[in-house]
Amino acid sequence: MIATSPPLRIAHRGMPLRVPENTLAGFALALAEGADGIELDVHCTADGVVVVHHDATLADGAAIATLTLDELGAHESSPSRRIPTLLEVCALVKGRAELFVELKGEGIEHHVAALLFSYDGPRAVHSFDHAMIRRLAALQRGLRLGILVEDAAMSVTEVTDAMRSAGALDLWPHYPLVTERMVEEAHAIGGRVLPWTVNDPVDGARFAGLGVDGICTDDITAFPPRATHR
Repeated sequence: MIATSPPLRIAHRGMPLRVPENTLAGFALALAEGADGIELDVHCTADGVVVVHHDATLADGAAIATLTLDELGAHESSPSRRIPTLLEVCALVKGRAELFVELKGEGIEHHVAALLFSYDGPRAVHSFDHAMIRRLAALQRGLRLGILVEDAAMSVTEVTDAMRSAGALDLWPHYPLVTERMVEEAHAIGGRVLPWTVNDPVDGARFAGLGVDGICTDDITAFPPRATHR
């Protein structure tokens, strides 16, 4: 397989090697460095606000789902690590890069879909929870959907079957799982392959040669930009 252009450079939670992850500062730096995509994780507060954070709990053990947005602010450790809302990230990105939203919180797909429905820019949603992606597909809100996989025991056929079952067009495999056959079969059903988390330029070059569509990385500057980058 011959790649026609470098893969999308997708900033994994921003630029976590230089700025705290999942922060507005990290996303702003990724945009300044020319990111093609911004990847982030979301949960929902008790009052229905979608916020950007990887874990379901905070550093002090408080669960995000049990706190209102105002209460969440009282638990934040410092201004540099302030937890942004997804709406704030949308306002920052403004279509300058594709927004890749990973659903972490349970049952939050309706909140996320409602917010992203009015977002004027490329956006996609993915999750390890394939059932949640299936429920999103049933909503028919026009979102591009994806599934994450990390089970090395899954065959390529099982992976693409999981994509079809979930209504997903994006496949997010843990990078050691990527093979030429996986890329070919995902492309055959109209999908994209976006391995995570690729931090070694040698791996990046190999995956580019296999024709992956993007790489999710902690440092986008380690990989060549696309000639067509906006």
